[in-house]
Amino acid sequence: MEDQEITDEFQQLDDGEMRKRVVKKTTYELDEDATVTTTKTTTMTTRKLYGKDLAEYENMDVDDLLAQLTPEELDILSREVDPDDSLLPPDQRTSYFCDKNSTGPLNRRQLIDHINKIAMETPDRPELKPYVPGTVRGKKWIPPEKPMTKQEEEMRVDMGDEYESALSTATEEEIVDLAAILGFHSMMNQEQYHTSLSGKGKVTGGWNGVAKGYVPKALPFEPPNLTDVEKSIKQLEEDDYQLTNLNLNNIQISDQQFAAMFEALKTNTNLDTLLLCNTGLTERSGLLLAEALQTNCALRTVSLETNNLSATSLVAIFRGLLGTKYVEELRASNQRQQVLGNKTEMEITQLIEQNPTILRVGLHFEYNDARNRIATHLQRNLDRTRLRRMGRLPRNNLTITATATKT
Repeated sequence: MEDQEITDEFQQLDDGEMRKRVVKKTTYELDEDATVTTTKTTTMTTRKLYGKDLAEYENMDVDDLLAQLTPEELDILSREVDPDDSLLPPDQRTSYFCDKNSTGPLNRRQLIDHINKIAMETPDRPELKPYVPGTVRGKKWIPPEKPMTKQEEEMRVDMGDEYESALSTATEEEIVDLAAILGFHSMMNQEQYHTSLSGKGKVTGGWNGVAKGYVPKALPFEPPNLTDVEKSIKQLEEDDYQLTNLNLNNIQISDQQFAAMFEALKTNTNLDTLLLCNTGLTERSGLLLAEALQTNCALRTVSLETNNLSATSLVAIFRGLLGTKYVEELRASNQRQQVLGNKTEMEITQLIEQNPTILRVGLHFEYNDARNRIATHLQRNLDRTRLRRMGRLPRNNLTITATATKT
């Protein structure tokens, strides 16, 4: 025979949760008036808020709930916001609310004085352990050693005990001098580098020193070029044997003076160096110079830097060098037209390759092909000149080379 009894027990929790305990008792009757009772307890939990199930709040209107709140309750509710909500302005993301009256516009000095006053009047919190200068409180943190990278392992060199002992006992000045000798300029500042090179003064600042700003020394201005242009042109026309170096740099020369100068240069046999940097040389005057170079047999160095020569005039000048093939150095960088273009560079390259006497060319080439071909040809001319100077090349090699180039 079996007899069952079920009882319910309810327990009220602090958060409004009702926990229902279902107790099931089962009694078994055996023979000879023996009974066995078994008790089974089942616990069921129901979430509730203020005595109501949460499902009942889902159908309630939020506006009706807000209408039942007082202004003080609404103010408290509005302060409970998410501080990480970027849609709200910064002053609404904090729970702090100042009830003090406004004191007017911001006075920065007064605010700083007030903060300093509060900091001075606020007593310090007592320390558990008194402060003792020079002592370390707690365990000192020691950073772990970083493992060496593959590149550092490859750069690591075993110098031996002798070099290790020498470097360990060397002074800082000696190490700086050694770095300057080896070319490790990035390991020192400018003052250390120049001091080690000059050998004057004492290295200051150490390896942790920084480059300081120094007032540059006032250097005297270079004296102006006082060469008389008219007198120089007259000497060229008369083929004066004393005029071998004509320096007209930084002198503004007119087109008429250029025309007279280059006309006299056609028959001059004594001028060896002609310097016309920053003289206002234009394309028209450059073409006249190209005509003069075709017949002049004395010039060895021509400098035309920082002028207004165009690509056409530069090509004409390099073509004019092939007339007599006497010029060894031609400098024409920093012109009005910085970029010559591929076609012009290739044309100048071909003209230079036909010139067996040119040794130095001062002109910027943008393309690698032109630079490599010109460098190879100039090196070939230098080797030929060296062999001729040593007597290993016949004197008539220029004529033979020029004839072979034309054919």
